[in-house]
Amino acid sequence: MIPSRWSVAMWMAIVGFAAPAAWAQQNAPHLAYVFPAGAQQGTSVKVKVGGQFLVNASNAYVSGGGIEARIVDIARPMTGMQATELRDRSQVLQQQLQKGTLDAAGIKELLDIREKLAIFAASRNTSPVLAENVFLQITVPAGTPPGERELRLATPQGLSNPVTFCIGQLPEFSEPPPKIIVPPLPALAQQAGAALQTGNAARGGPAQQNSIAEEPTEITLPAMMNGQIMPGFPRLPVGAPQGQQFTPGDVDRFRFQARQGQQLVIVAAARELIPYLADAVPGWFQATLALFDADGQQVAYDDDYRFHPDPVLHYTVPRDGAYTIEIKDAIYRGREDFVYRIEAGELPFVTSIFPLGGRAGAPITVQLTGWNLPVNKLTINNKGKEPGIYPVSVRKSELVSNTVPFMVDTLPEVFEKEPNNSQKNAQKVKLPIIVNGRIDQPGDKDVFGFVGRAGEQIVAEVFARRLDSPLDSALTLTDANGKQIAFNDDYEDKAFGLETHHADSFILTTLPSSGTYFIQLRDTQQKGGPEYAYRLRVSEPRPDFDLRVTPSAIDAAPGETVPITIHALRKDGFSGEITLVLKDAQRGFTLTGGMVPAGQDQVRITLTVPPTALAEPVSLSMEGRATIGGHEVQHQAVPAEDMMQAFAYRHLVPAKDLKVALARRQAFRFPVQISGSQPAKIATGETLRLRLQYRLPPNNQLGELQFELNEPPEGVELKEAPAIQGGNELVLQCNAAKAKPGWKGNLIVNVFTERMIHPTHKGATPQKRRIPLGSLPAIPFEIIKR
Repeated sequence: MIPSRWSVAMWMAIVGFAAPAAWAQQNAPHLAYVFPAGAQQGTSVKVKVGGQFLVNASNAYVSGGGIEARIVDIARPMTGMQATELRDRSQVLQQQLQKGTLDAAGIKELLDIREKLAIFAASRNTSPVLAENVFLQITVPAGTPPGERELRLATPQGLSNPVTFCIGQLPEFSEPPPKIIVPPLPALAQQAGAALQTGNAARGGPAQQNSIAEEPTEITLPAMMNGQIMPGFPRLPVGAPQGQQFTPGDVDRFRFQARQGQQLVIVAAARELIPYLADAVPGWFQATLALFDADGQQVAYDDDYRFHPDPVLHYTVPRDGAYTIEIKDAIYRGREDFVYRIEAGELPFVTSIFPLGGRAGAPITVQLTGWNLPVNKLTINNKGKEPGIYPVSVRKSELVSNTVPFMVDTLPEVFEKEPNNSQKNAQKVKLPIIVNGRIDQPGDKDVFGFVGRAGEQIVAEVFARRLDSPLDSALTLTDANGKQIAFNDDYEDKAFGLETHHADSFILTTLPSSGTYFIQLRDTQQKGGPEYAYRLRVSEPRPDFDLRVTPSAIDAAPGETVPITIHALRKDGFSGEITLVLKDAQRGFTLTGGMVPAGQDQVRITLTVPPTALAEPVSLSMEGRATIGGHEVQHQAVPAEDMMQAFAYRHLVPAKDLKVALARRQAFRFPVQISGSQPAKIATGETLRLRLQYRLPPNNQLGELQFELNEPPEGVELKEAPAIQGGNELVLQCNAAKAKPGWKGNLIVNVFTERMIHPTHKGATPQKRRIPLGSLPAIPFEIIKR
């Protein structure tokens, strides 16, 4: 039976004790970058974290365990008032300097002030999302596995988004801090001039030195280099104090000694560290790498590696001598979050493998291509592996190569056989099948023939770009007479949130008649070569799903209810409903509305957290369950960040943990009863009334509660919420012209109150201020047609 009433526990932050949670969410800490973005095993390094709402940071966390991160300093940006006070003091000191009465201590103070003002002038052009800095000491024990971790900060307002922090094997070098260009003072006195020279020397060189002309940083290979491509600093020309000029963006150089015959591999990581930079201008970092010999001649250059935006160089050293690596932005931009890491040396680097995958339960020999590799073949044992994508790498002495993806599946597999460039010589295959092949040369086409039945559904899917192949595939399905049945070029797979060009192809179609059919696979750009490998699956549909949960960091007061979003990534036409549950959760965590309705890709649900504060953030695991083909299928919901590319395209970028932080804000709880059946049936063109009944404590300081819908379904609005005996009534109106009958989901209801704020100065008008209090647990709904 469906109950006519249900009861939920609702917690509200007490106004006056602490910032309400909804306000805290708006001011949650945001990390833009960390520099340096990594550390070597067995070392301790001081790093700078840049972002917004960081000045009250209390803790730092690195995923994976075993790494200590502690806050050592917080740099608060200078205010305009502080800058004005420094300018006034600078004028007083300059007048004393002109009169010859300024002593050495005064000259030092003047130099310090002028440098602070130069930094302030530069920071005025810094986006607010980059302006605040926290300094950490990160200690990485020896033996820590190399690879990417996630770094987060915690503040009273909540837990930050994650940023990438890398654990490396190589000795680390960092570029020196950028030199601040300070306008020179006239040398009015010998003492002042000497003091100025001494001060400038202590700061690293002449005051007018440009970062582009700096000497290269000396390193020894193999090495990991860290740096930031900073923006140009403002420079006041002598005699023209009203005008500002800016130096170009940074160019960083690193110099090393190399021997004849060395196979150098130089790999930059920039966009790999911070994939999307949509929250500030001038856009993302497009790194370029160049290598110069001892004569200053450029001997190698790259601005990307295949379809990857970060560059990679391979160079055979022709003679002993000094060589210089140069990194810059492609059009000489700069910004604080243009952070990079460059590894260089005789490093093992895999450029491609073939085949790109193998069958579960069976070993397979894979051909390796690359530079400085210890072997050209590798046997991969797929015994006990579930279907999925696994990283593959090789080791040369103590150095581990880059990783490349390798796919494991359960279907039968064959290799493509040439010639098969046309329907006449098509390679015959029996479904279901996975074909491992290559577009061997520019203009090549691979054609496969199979027998199908009328009304049979088939899927043809290419895995290439998702497996690090440069192939930009196109699939064409034709019948025996050459008539096109289906075609696809690019298919967006939301499970691959870091892909900016979804170049793989996917066809799901029903065969119109029994007979022979042909699938043609080609590269849309008419390119080809040994590295243009693919896996082509042709089979009946295999319905399935993946899940993403956003955001990956949840901040709440003890006992509070917060909304989160579940994204269902449906595969091969699966359209069934998916039930969501917390797996191995600590006591006190509760999901409400935990179901993705059939045929829908997204639902908002609510999470209610325990009523007591937790000393440390906790990791939650959420699972989705669905019945497919009579069997229950279970998949973990992967935490993710909903990120933007180029101000337009959204991507679900996976995170390593679903973190929940419970702030130490005082709160009280009272039960709420909502009358009506579940789900709430909202009829098109009609009104639905839901009764909320609750009892506020005698010492209530909240005042009258008010309600609003948070991102309601199209066509549904909250018309009013009048007070009734013991609560409120939510009056929902459904617009017949806009609402979609059959649509299901959850209503998220925000609760707030209002306070009159009385200004402190006379004559000002008191104003109402909205005080957010939180959300009700999700109310399931269904739109029905009358």
